[in-house]
Order: sequence, then C-alpha cells, then structure tokens
Amino acid sequence: MHLTNHRSWRKIVTKCILLQTQQCRRATNHARINKVLIANRGEIACRVMRTAKKLGVQTVAVYSDADINSMHAEMADEAYNIGPPSSQESYLRGDKIIDVAKRSGCEAIHPGYGFLSENTEFAELCQVSKIVFIGPPASAIRDMGIKSTSKSIMIAAGVPVIEGYHGDDQSTAKLKEEAERIGFPVMIKAVRGGGGKGMRIAFTASEFESQLESARREALKSFGDQAMLLEKFVEEPRHVEVQVFGDHHGNYVHLFERDCSVQRRHQKIIEEAPAPAVSSSLRAELGQAAIRAAQAVNYVGAGTVEFILDRRTHAFYFMEMNTRLQVEHPVTEMITNTDLVEWQLKVAGGEKLPLSQEEILLRGHAFEARIYAESPNNNFMPGAGPLHYLSTPLPSTDVRVETGVRQGDEVSVHYDPMIAKLVVWGENRTDALMKMRAQLAEYNIIGVDTNVDFLIDLCNHREFISGHVHTNFIDHHHSELLVEKSPSDSMIVQAVLALVLNEKLEAQKAAAASSDPFSPFSSEMGMRLNHLLVRNIKFTCGKKAVSAQITYKRPDGYLVKVDGADKEHEVFGKLSSTDNKLEMICYVDKQVMKSRVVVSPTDVYLFTKDGSCRFSLPVPKFMTQQMVGGGASGGDTAVAPMPGVVEKLFVRSGDIVKLGDPLLVIIAMKMEYIIRAPRGGQVEKVNCSVGESVSKNAAVVKFVEEAEKEADN
Repeated sequence: MHLTNHRSWRKIVTKCILLQTQQCRRATNHARINKVLIANRGEIACRVMRTAKKLGVQTVAVYSDADINSMHAEMADEAYNIGPPSSQESYLRGDKIIDVAKRSGCEAIHPGYGFLSENTEFAELCQVSKIVFIGPPASAIRDMGIKSTSKSIMIAAGVPVIEGYHGDDQSTAKLKEEAERIGFPVMIKAVRGGGGKGMRIAFTASEFESQLESARREALKSFGDQAMLLEKFVEEPRHVEVQVFGDHHGNYVHLFERDCSVQRRHQKIIEEAPAPAVSSSLRAELGQAAIRAAQAVNYVGAGTVEFILDRRTHAFYFMEMNTRLQVEHPVTEMITNTDLVEWQLKVAGGEKLPLSQEEILLRGHAFEARIYAESPNNNFMPGAGPLHYLSTPLPSTDVRVETGVRQGDEVSVHYDPMIAKLVVWGENRTDALMKMRAQLAEYNIIGVDTNVDFLIDLCNHREFISGHVHTNFIDHHHSELLVEKSPSDSMIVQAVLALVLNEKLEAQKAAAASSDPFSPFSSEMGMRLNHLLVRNIKFTCGKKAVSAQITYKRPDGYLVKVDGADKEHEVFGKLSSTDNKLEMICYVDKQVMKSRVVVSPTDVYLFTKDGSCRFSLPVPKFMTQQMVGGGASGGDTAVAPMPGVVEKLFVRSGDIVKLGDPLLVIIAMKMEYIIRAPRGGQVEKVNCSVGESVSKNAAVVKFVEEAEKEADN
C-alpha cells in the first residue's frame, strides 16, 4: 500500500494515534539511539551518517534501483533496496521503510529533508511501530505542515502573519474571488510541503486559473494533496528564517537567523548566516517570535521558522515552519560551532538540549552555495547525466563540501538535481564571501551543465557584495547575471595552448611506452614534425565559432593569431599533473595565467578563477549524423527541453493546435514543465505515453509538415 497516496490508510493510522494522548507521548521513556535508519538519499543521507558514525551509532541506508551504486548506500553499515527509481515507489513508501527498520533492528529513523520528513502519517506510523521518529511530534508536523492551520496558530501565538486566504472552500471560483479581494499579485501555495513545489504567482486575474491548476498538479504529485492557500505577494521581500530547537523537557532555543533571499523558481540557491543588515534588536525579535511559534505546537527537535522581511521597513511576517532539518543548516552550524544532527540524535534519545540560549554564541559569517545540474541561461532548466569529471575544493575547518556523489556517478532524472553544497566560514561577511568566490572556482564539473559559473558571477555582483538582497534579486539583475559570454582572446589562446601541450604530453607518454626509437610516437620525431609548423585550429564556444593559427616557433614556444587578426601573441607554458588534475601555467605576451585543464577528443575545458569555458572541436560528419535523430529540434517538432517522465498528455494524433498550446507535461527533478506547441498546425504523431521516460531533446510531438499540408490542398 502506498502510504502517501491512500487517504484510507491515513485514517487508520490517525485513529490509532488518537488513542495515545500528548501527555502519554511526552512521558515515553527515551533511550540512547544505537542504530538509526536514514530514510533518504544523496547528500543529506551521507551528512547524517557522518555524525552518526562520530557518535558510534550504527547506520542503515535504503536505496532505490537507481541508487544501487550510490555513495550513501556504500557509506552505511547496512543498505536495503526499497524499489524502483520513482520516489513514489521507493523513498515515499513509508511501509517499506518501516519494514526495513524492523528487520534491521533500528530504534530510530532519521528522515533527512524532503520525501517523508514532513509527512504526518509517517511520523505517526513510526510511533505506532515503536520506532523513534527523529523529528517533532506528528501533531506539530500536521499543524505546521498545513499552512492554513499554521497561520491560525501563529495569530493566536502573537506572531505576525501576512494577509491571505486559508479557508476550506477550495473551489476555483472561491479561490479566484479571494484572490481578487486580496489584490494582485497573489501567491498561490500548496498547504502542504515546501521547497517551492506547488507554488505559483498570479500577477493578473487573467492568468490566475492557469497558475492555480499548475500549482495543484505539482502539489498533488509532490505531496498527495492539492489544497491551496493564497497570500498577498510582497514584491522584493527578503526571506529570513530562524533555526529553532526544542527538547522533550520543555526547553527551547534559537540559533540565530539565516538569509535565503536569492532564489530561482522560488527555491533557494545561496544562503548566509547571519542575515546582512539585521540589527541586534531585530535579531532578538525574530528569535523570540520563532520560539513562540515552536512553543505553540509543543515542538521537539530541529525546525525552521521562515519569515518574510520587508527590506525597507524591516517589518516581518510568518511565512511557514519547516518541521525538519533544512538544506542550509550548515551555515548555522558554522556560526554557532554546533552539530545540529548530533543535537537531533541526542534530543530524540531523551537528552536535554546541549546548550542554553545564553551559551549559544554567534561567531563570524558563513555562506552556503547550492551546486545544481542546471542551465542558468536556459531559465535554470534542470539537467541530468553522468559526472565525467568532478574536482572539488579541499575540505577544512572553514570549508565544507556536502555531497552524495563522486566522479562517475550520475545525476538522476528521478530526484532533485542538487550535486552538492559548498559551505564556507569567515571572520566577517567580506572574508566569507571572498572565500566563497575562491572555493567555487575550485569546483570543476564536466558531464552536465551546472550553475557554478553563475554562482561565481553572483558572488561578484556589486549589490550582492553590499548585502542588498531580496527574492527578486536574480530577475532584477537578469541582464547582468545571465548573459551569454564570448571568450576573450586570452581564453582562446589558453585553449589552443592546452590542446597543443596535451597532445605533446600524450605523445611523450606514447614514446615512453614504445621500444621503437623510430616509432611515430617518438618524442624526437614529434619535435621534428612540429618545428616551425603552422596549424589552424577551429573551436566553438557556446554559440560562437572561433579560429586560431598557431606557429610552432620552438619546442616550447608558439605564436598564436586569433580569428585572423594581425596581432601575434607570444605564448609558452607547461602542463603538470597533480592529484589527477592537469594544471596549466600559461605565459601570454609576458603575462602569467593559471588554469585547470581537461582535454577530451571533442573538447577543451578551462577552469579559471573567473569560471569555466568549454571549447568544442569540430565533430566528424559521420559522428554528427549518428548524433542527429529524435532529438532534432525544428518548427515541425516539439522536443523535451530536459530529461523527464511524461505526466500528462493534452493532444493526440490528428488534433489541431495553436502556437503556444500545451501539448504535454513532464516531471523532472521534482519540477513540472509544460511543453507547448512551437507553431500552430495538426499533430501528426505523439511519440510518447504517460509514465514514459524521455531524454533531453527527444522529439515528443511531430506536426504535419507545412509543405505536406499545402500538397494535400
């Protein structure tokens, strides 16, 4: 039985739990946790395991068929398969997870974040099964998870709440009426869940219904509930949240605030603690309001109270409470010198909070950057695929790399596309930001598009440096942050040198492996062939075609002309291999430049302090023909912009559509995307079905060609 999809199951569990009063729950005997099951995957599963192992707690992992070779499955003391790749058949199957916990002898389950972490029924099922749920009581999850209920509780607790509609009447007519009463723009939000799922903004009445239906579909898919609430949309607010913690003994503390304002698709992309431009008095107000919120629902464990902060007046309003550990919890750990997972395990075992409010000290500043497989210049479209090359910064006391993948692993279409979290600490905000910029440049990935270069540009933006952040920051500075960059002559020269030096390095390796002194791979023969040789090299970088002419002036020196220019650049340099990384020192016109280099048969990748650049070599015609196929894009074909699973079809063969009409919905990385008609016309064939997986650029719908229609007429 699917725990999240059957309301009858929820009712059965709820009836069981009603027999046990809150007083009984508080009086439950807690014992030290010796073995814990982590009901999650990837980065957060690995993060929980590290702390558990530090405390001597045994760990049990669960994994889907897609994660059979995953880091978290290998890292655990034991690991159990729980089903197919789809999260609905694996990580959301609470019954399977409980069964594994019982079979493996676990006393507790840590849900991480996402999946079942804020699922009331799962928390209740853990209790009925006499397994400790490492999180708050089910009642707190229910009260704070249903946003309409949480608003009422917050009002009663004296926590400021923004105007909106949180009623039971969920008819489209009623919601539209309330939206018009509140006034546009209006935020439409799923009453359950978080992470930006089931959330849309309706700026006008005319688009309200389409945005509402889209939010409903996504919410039903993500949380099994399509109930919505409405809020007045505050333009350019700040998103400030407070970390709170409670124990079974009635003790509550806050661990200061985080700023998570810079977002795309209503999802956080970079966080920091403490929040910039927040006075000590405002910090105290936020902290006390968050504690009142936690006390109002008898909260236990780690939680986060999220506020909308007016960046001009500094008035703040309760937005929601996340009844779990947050993705961005490491920045709080860095500024308070704490381990919140350790706190979770100890509190779940019945211990008191390790520190009182007076003992929690704020020190320095921390940033967390979320590294995603996505294309920022393509509306942050999520991606999937293998990580052919992965080089990360070196972890230290003030640099953390939180990840669940290694080189060679794959970013799966079935789950969130986050690759890692890079966390840094500094004595102050400026120091921390400089460190973040430097460490991002050390995060080098090949195989999927990522947001690393975008994050570097963001950290270099003058307004971000000044701390002038708000939730529309990316849109407001779109023209500066999201621009197609053309490679400079310097970058082109470095790419040419990297290609040549790598060829020379490979020739030397081949010569060393050959016993024939007259072999064509001989280093001497290579030098004679290259002496005073003139060679033309062509690349493409993004959409730009570039060319260079290189003259071999001496064994280690070259003259390079770019795109037919008269100017010759004097170039020489060297490649050195360190820890399986190719480092290049390049001297261009007497200027020294350093970069990391990866050369493949089809590409040259440069990773510099300012970001990365990919130079592609011409692909032979026979390979191009093999690569073209279903993924070709054109006016007669609608293609999938990313790999995903077909959720819904709106058309079939023979249908007549107009430009922009919805054709189908695909779900990828927990995101819903509507594929629309590239032109008006008649559908010739639908090349996919509901539930089918499609690859990026797959031709999902083919139209009758215009020429064919004219011939018929």
